[in-house]
Amino acid sequence: MELKQLKYFISIIESGSIGKAAKKLDVGTSALSQQISKLEDELSTRLFQRTAQGATPTSAGLAFYKQAQLVLRHANFAIEAAQSSRLSGHVSVGMSPSIASVLGVPFMQMMLDRYPDINVHLVESLSGNLSQLINTRQLDLAIIFTNDVDAQWAIQPLLKEQMFIMCQPELLHTHGLEDCLATKEIEISQIKKLPLVLPSRRHGLRKFLNQKLDHLNITYEIDGLHLLMNCVAQLQVATIQPSSAYFDSLRTKLCFLKVMKPELSRINYLVSLAEDELSPSSLAAKTTIRQCIKELIGQGVWTSAELIDQSAI
Repeated sequence: MELKQLKYFISIIESGSIGKAAKKLDVGTSALSQQISKLEDELSTRLFQRTAQGATPTSAGLAFYKQAQLVLRHANFAIEAAQSSRLSGHVSVGMSPSIASVLGVPFMQMMLDRYPDINVHLVESLSGNLSQLINTRQLDLAIIFTNDVDAQWAIQPLLKEQMFIMCQPELLHTHGLEDCLATKEIEISQIKKLPLVLPSRRHGLRKFLNQKLDHLNITYEIDGLHLLMNCVAQLQVATIQPSSAYFDSLRTKLCFLKVMKPELSRINYLVSLAEDELSPSSLAAKTTIRQCIKELIGQGVWTSAELIDQSAI
C-alpha cells in the first residue's frame, strides 16, 4: 500500500467521481483507476461501487476512509518534520539553455525557499554536453533530450514540449508561405522549403529532428542557443525549437508557428542515479524539479509543455 493510493482514494470520495478526482490531482483517469484497483486487490475488498453517476463508497470504503484520513494526516506531519530538519549538502544539476531559460531561476528560488542549506550548482549546456557530463559523473541530475545514457543511470520521461518554427515574417513571404502567419501553423512539408539553422549532429535536438524529419535544408550549424536565435532574428533563416527557446527580447521580431501534419513534440528526460543511491540533497532537487515544472505549467508560464504523469508509466 502506498501513500499516493490513500491520497487518490480520499480524493475520489471527496470529489464524488474518478474523473473529478483525476482532474483535481492532475493525473490521468486510467492511471487513477489502476491505482484504486491495486488498492482494492491488496485489501481484498471493493471500496467503491462504480456507476454512470460516479463512484460511491461501499461500507468497507467508508470505514477505510476514516482510517486513511488519519494515516495521511500523520504522514504529512512526518513529511513536515523531515523537511524542517533542514537538509544540507550539495547537488549539481544540468539543464539545456532552452530549459534553463524557463526553469532555471524558479527552480533555484524554490530550492532556496525549501532547502536553504543545500548548495545548488546549476550547469547550462547543450543536451549532448550534459549527457557526457552525466556519464562521467560530473552531474547528479540533468534534463536531457535523449535516453542514450549509461545503464547505471535512472531515466524518467519528464516533460513533453511542442516544437515550433521560428523565423522573421519576411522569410515566409519569400518562400510563398505567408498563409502560415494567419493560421500560426506550418506543415512539415512546408518546412523543407526553408533554410534552417540548427545545432550540430552531436546534440540532442538535432538527433531528435534527424529521427523525425528528412531532407531538411540546413544552412548553418550553431552550438549555442543565444547566437542561434540572434541569427534567426537578423538573417533570412528559420529554426525548429520548443517554446522555451523563444526569448522575450525576440518576440517582436520573430513569428512563432506550431509544427503540424504530423504534430512534432519532444520528450525531456530527467536523468539521475537510482533513487536508492541518491543523496538526500539530490533527491530533494529531483522532487523540486517536478514540482517547479508543474507550477510553471499551471501558471501558464511554460506554454505548450506537458508534465508526464509518472504513475501512468
